[in-house]
Amino acid sequence: MAQADSDALVIFGASGDLAAKMLFPALYGLSAAGRISVPVIGVTRQARAREAFLDHVRESIARHRSLNATTFEALASRLRFIDGDLREGETFAKLRRKLGGARHPLCYLAIPPDLFAAVARGLADAGAAAGARLAVEKPFGYDLASSRELAVALHAFFDETQIFRVDHYLAKPSLHELCALRANGPLEPLWRREQVRCVQITMAETFGVEARGSFYDAVGALRDVVQNHVLQVLTMLAMDLPATHDEDAMHAERIRLLGAVQPIDPTVCSRGQYEGYRDIDGVAPDSETETYIACRLRIDNDRWRGVPFYLRAGKCLPATATEAWIGLRPGRRAELTELAPSLHFCFGPGPVQFALSACIADRLTGVSPQRIELIADRVNEHDSDAYEHLLSDTLAGNHVRFESQAGVEAAWRIVDPLLRSPAVVERYAVGTWGPASAQRVLLDGDRWHDLASMPSASSTIGQS
Repeated sequence: MAQADSDALVIFGASGDLAAKMLFPALYGLSAAGRISVPVIGVTRQARAREAFLDHVRESIARHRSLNATTFEALASRLRFIDGDLREGETFAKLRRKLGGARHPLCYLAIPPDLFAAVARGLADAGAAAGARLAVEKPFGYDLASSRELAVALHAFFDETQIFRVDHYLAKPSLHELCALRANGPLEPLWRREQVRCVQITMAETFGVEARGSFYDAVGALRDVVQNHVLQVLTMLAMDLPATHDEDAMHAERIRLLGAVQPIDPTVCSRGQYEGYRDIDGVAPDSETETYIACRLRIDNDRWRGVPFYLRAGKCLPATATEAWIGLRPGRRAELTELAPSLHFCFGPGPVQFALSACIADRLTGVSPQRIELIADRVNEHDSDAYEHLLSDTLAGNHVRFESQAGVEAAWRIVDPLLRSPAVVERYAVGTWGPASAQRVLLDGDRWHDLASMPSASSTIGQS
């Protein structure tokens, strides 16, 4: 039976960072396109006059979008606000009254994860859970055990069909375009071990932790981006393509791929921390939290058995970009071995690109092979773009861009060994590609692809 569309949107944490950077700009985009028609209720901890809060929303949008007065006024006419402590029942009673006749609200939890269970209970106690949808942002727990505990806490009041686990990488159009590109007849045969010698996935950022010291020091790069964002790129790159793009088929193939990925071996891993990290407000002076991580994974299935997958992510690196680089096996001619072809996909922020690197002979001598790159530019893509898809899909009850509990647990299973036995953290200089130990992750003959040399690499400052 088709699910009813949501008839209201409630944003918990409406005065927070996520709402300002992502949710309000996304709502503005939906409003400009005529794709939002429900009331929007912002829930904040501290009381603020309506006009003052509208000024905050206007400023948040203006930092990310070109603001049109008419479009903003149309959005502002839908905005309502309430304040209250999320651990107190009166806050939810007030929300229930503000919802009026709405019976299928989308409740977006842009709040710290330790409040998820309290909000779920508060909604249920106020009679606002039945028929509602609950959107929760990653991280979904801090390890495999806590992710299961969180699921139990949410499932006490919401069934699985009501829960939308948000990892905005699953909503990036470029990742879904990768699947479409792979489906092209000439490319599909390349996606297997007979043609691929190694795969590298990099999520690099030129900026540091900035004002997120307290949050980041309790999480680190492994939990913040590898267990979710980077593994989402891996699944879309390496999974078998489903026959259809519906949510059940996509979830099944992602989970099947993650089930074939062997858990991280802590002895084949590099953890780093950029110089100056410990001086940031909220960071422990003796912190051993990693701001860089690199590891080697194996996928035990017929398509990828024997192909090393190298993953790395870090802050204060030479470039800001997320890229998948696929090293193809060289041709039969011995002189081309050092110039083996490759494919790379850049998913932004900024330019979305697909490139093929190959060799041709020198046109004058016909002897010396030279590398050329064929680059196809798509569009510029930024994280805030993904949130328009997330909000639109959640309001409609479409789970295809969201993670399932089974997918969450499959991803935690892969990283859990490193959480239990972390490698030693090494310092690295700002603007470098991490600690020296990152080279030991690679097998003999492999080397890290240099994102900084690619036209797709960007120095744009952003947030993960």
